[in-house]
Amino acid sequence: MESPSIADEQGSSPLLRPDNDIETEGGDGDRHGSSATTVVVLSTLVAVLGSYVFGCAIGFSSPAQSGILDDLGLSLAEYSLFGSIMTVGAMLGCSNEWKDSRFLWEERKLFTIVGWLAIVFSKSAWTLDIGRLLTGFGVGLLSYVVPVYIAEITPKNLRGAFTAVNQLMICCGSSVMFLVGNVFTWRTLAWIGAIPCLLQLVGLFFIPESPRWLAKMGRWDDSKAALQCFRGENADVFEEAAEIRDYTQSLGQLSESRMIDLFQRKYAHSLIVGVGLMVLQQFGGVNAIAYYASSIFSSAGFSSKAGTTAMVFIQVPMTLLGVLLMDKSGRRLLLLVSAAGTCLGCFLIGLSFLLQDLQLWKSSPLLAFSGVLVFTGFFSLGMGGIPWVIMSEIFPINVKGLAGSLVTVVNWLGSWIISYSFNFLMQWSSEGTFFIFSAVCGFTVIFIAKLVPETKGRTLEEIQMRTEK
Repeated sequence: MESPSIADEQGSSPLLRPDNDIETEGGDGDRHGSSATTVVVLSTLVAVLGSYVFGCAIGFSSPAQSGILDDLGLSLAEYSLFGSIMTVGAMLGCSNEWKDSRFLWEERKLFTIVGWLAIVFSKSAWTLDIGRLLTGFGVGLLSYVVPVYIAEITPKNLRGAFTAVNQLMICCGSSVMFLVGNVFTWRTLAWIGAIPCLLQLVGLFFIPESPRWLAKMGRWDDSKAALQCFRGENADVFEEAAEIRDYTQSLGQLSESRMIDLFQRKYAHSLIVGVGLMVLQQFGGVNAIAYYASSIFSSAGFSSKAGTTAMVFIQVPMTLLGVLLMDKSGRRLLLLVSAAGTCLGCFLIGLSFLLQDLQLWKSSPLLAFSGVLVFTGFFSLGMGGIPWVIMSEIFPINVKGLAGSLVTVVNWLGSWIISYSFNFLMQWSSEGTFFIFSAVCGFTVIFIAKLVPETKGRTLEEIQMRTEK
């Protein structure tokens, strides 16, 4: 039977409990709630508004770059700090112990709103940086909370697709910034970034708490009522509710987990997979392209507006395709195809810059354009969202909150390193930078083939038993 993901013993938030129990009943027919109810769908939509905010924050720095540099007279180093400091805020925002996610989620929405407003009214580099830091602090928790909360409330036969909506909305947020940034000023873009924060802040009052979190708090009747709400009024939730209660009570007998507990031998495989995927995702160059797409196109001699617009029309459909294939083809196959495609994309960009430097091919800007689109499309297909899905599935319940915190901090640390150093790497060697990214993506293919388990159609407990062997 599937054990409920009540996050970890240190009190993960109601939105942090990856759904183990909800999945146990997943394939038993509608009577047991294996289909997506209206409440599940609406709760997911409210949750992924946070993903949309995340995407807006990522997509903001690329179209805003020229306007901010002109209006405020920032140097390249100052803008690199502005572009990357969001990741520092995100590391701070995601590294806390989550005692009450409802409060923390609302609190971080306020930080995000204040951050956007600080950017809107900025007159100097330091106010820009403060606004960007606060925005990052707000989205830091969301990068972990959203996929885990969605994984928790959906049946196992729908878990992959619903969790992958997280990445789809990130793409939508960044895409809107790319498109709108071709028309509006950077201050208007910041206003647009604040709107979904307000919508989610309101929506949080209308979505149910996690049955697992309610059980952890000893609110057994409320837990069963929330489960019934997620599964539908005609669903039989008796066995699932009993399982949640039994597992919660057994969990209460465990000693409190500490960070050092993550490094036991039995968790080694899960930790290597979770941390490894996040490191390789970032060092494959995704945020270099996402944060500085406009400058990449300009450096390659291609129109930045045409390039960023084309990225939108590639990444959203490819992310949607990944969502549709998630529970059909499986996570592992999509990851392999995605990593191979990003390897090719970075190689094409690097080759374009090399040919440009050697003045061997006048059409090299088109090659860079093609490389960016290939990278964007294949990254959106799998490497963008699947590492977060797998992260929400492979860690055992008693260390899940700690592991999620560690993995998320590692992801944001990698994001900061790449986003801050990218402009300096480009000054060193444009082609060398992307050839390095291509090599990392190539290694990612090997890493996935050798170490990453297939989690499609398996309960979380089955996955954890396999990874602990």
